[in-house]
Amino acid sequence: MLQAEKSAKVPRCTLVGAGPGAADLLTLRAIRAIRAATVLLVDDLVSDEVLRWARKSARIVHVGKRGGCRSTPQEFIERLMIDEARKGERVVRLKGGDPFVFGRGGEEAEHLREAGIEVEVVNGITSGLAAATALGAPLTHRDHAHGVIFVTGHPRQGADALDWDQLGRTAAQGFTLVIYMGVAQAASIEAALLRTLPEGTPLAIVQHASQPQQRHAVATLGALRRTLEQERLGSPAVIVVGEVMRGLLALRDAPRREHAA
Repeated sequence: MLQAEKSAKVPRCTLVGAGPGAADLLTLRAIRAIRAATVLLVDDLVSDEVLRWARKSARIVHVGKRGGCRSTPQEFIERLMIDEARKGERVVRLKGGDPFVFGRGGEEAEHLREAGIEVEVVNGITSGLAAATALGAPLTHRDHAHGVIFVTGHPRQGADALDWDQLGRTAAQGFTLVIYMGVAQAASIEAALLRTLPEGTPLAIVQHASQPQQRHAVATLGALRRTLEQERLGSPAVIVVGEVMRGLLALRDAPRREHAA
């Protein structure tokens, strides 16, 4: 009894992956955590459909975090989580995708634990996986891709630049590149990857993966920037580069070949 009472007083925070946006892609564990929360700190990319699982009495704090837009300072978010958890609130940090895949969940977990807050992490479907699946394409394939590399196109300010030459050489050996937050840097990414990959390397760009407003385009590496402009695709979007997209590229080009014939 004493141990249970002591455990109940330990401040806790749950980092929950809300997935790519569609509420029916939430895990059961995520739904349980959202339902139990008395305070939810919610990222911009979490859809209203997901928030319908929250209790009516829950306090919902929107803490926008989106590239290219004004964002809530990370220090403020972490301080709020710590303060509310210490007050005894059931705190949930609700993030798009997965907390530990480009969601800064690792940083938040470290700071929470340093403050004496117990941390639970609930995984969500990351947008890179959802983007490929939304098009009916795999990320790995025994004949085309032996592995997959998740990479950000928007590294932290002051961090070393990514070695796109090495990434391109690795992709050429049979790996799929899944590029998050790469739209703003698409021109430089295209130029860098073309140093080690053929311009005909297939790719797909998926915006708002899994959501009703999803849009996408299939193209080649040499036409990445041009396709983004022509199709007016923007953030949030994922760029998937590799031979696993070859089938989609063939489907795109089939009507053109038939018309030419």
